[in-house]
Amino acid sequence: MSQSRERLEQTLRELGILAKRSLGQNFLVSDVVIERIINQVKEFNPEELIEVGPGPGALTYFLKQMNVPLTLIELDRVIANYWREQGQNVLEEDALKLDWSRFYSDKKIVFVSNLPYQISSSIVIERSMEAPGVEHMVLMFQKEVAQRIRAVAKSEHYGLLSVIAQVFWKTEMVTEAGPRDFSPPPRVASRVLCFSRLQSEVKNRQAFLTFVKAAFAQRRKLLKKNLSGLLSQKKLTEEQLVGWITSMGFTETARAEELSPAQFVTLYKHFGFEA
Repeated sequence: MSQSRERLEQTLRELGILAKRSLGQNFLVSDVVIERIINQVKEFNPEELIEVGPGPGALTYFLKQMNVPLTLIELDRVIANYWREQGQNVLEEDALKLDWSRFYSDKKIVFVSNLPYQISSSIVIERSMEAPGVEHMVLMFQKEVAQRIRAVAKSEHYGLLSVIAQVFWKTEMVTEAGPRDFSPPPRVASRVLCFSRLQSEVKNRQAFLTFVKAAFAQRRKLLKKNLSGLLSQKKLTEEQLVGWITSMGFTETARAEELSPAQFVTLYKHFGFEA
């Protein structure tokens, strides 16, 4: 039996609990996967750490040994109390409803998590909307979501999440994780990615998100049709949009999936949202 599985079983006995499907709890029990995640976190030389959903502590066990301030965000009351009793700083809150600006300082913050799959895409987009903030992230995803994050234009998985993640982060793969690396095993394969914040030309991040959402609103529609609502708000004509699209080397029948993340930024700036 792996050391991490032994620690999990011991902690669950102490807590008197089982994994809750309602909270997306699949506890990591692979020593190899855990070691790769922790090694990546160490490479970023964190000055502060934030972990969402520590659960019984597969990652927390090692994170707290790094001797830097560690904040745990845990929605499960029993588990939150367990970590408080261990002397850890715990916020018993929903990571999607939390005001993350409370954490931000001039210190290098690394966010690490074996994320509940139902919140993973939202977490990435929300952290992307913050200019100052988390410097690096090491996050576990359902494999398909990880593919979407790193997908290139014109590929099957390319979309809103790909554009937002790639405009604001440099991403790399850390490791794969199969169902047997968790207890209970999920029905899907998983993948860990690391993120490093990029300097972006985009200043109004919420406006950019609105722009990209509109572009992908109906995937099979032409880009000029999906953006027609935003055009009218900006008092722009379809002819102006078509002119910009064709000047970038596309035809007027282009669809959103054809534009790279950098081309989305160029077209967005043409629209004058940054003014």
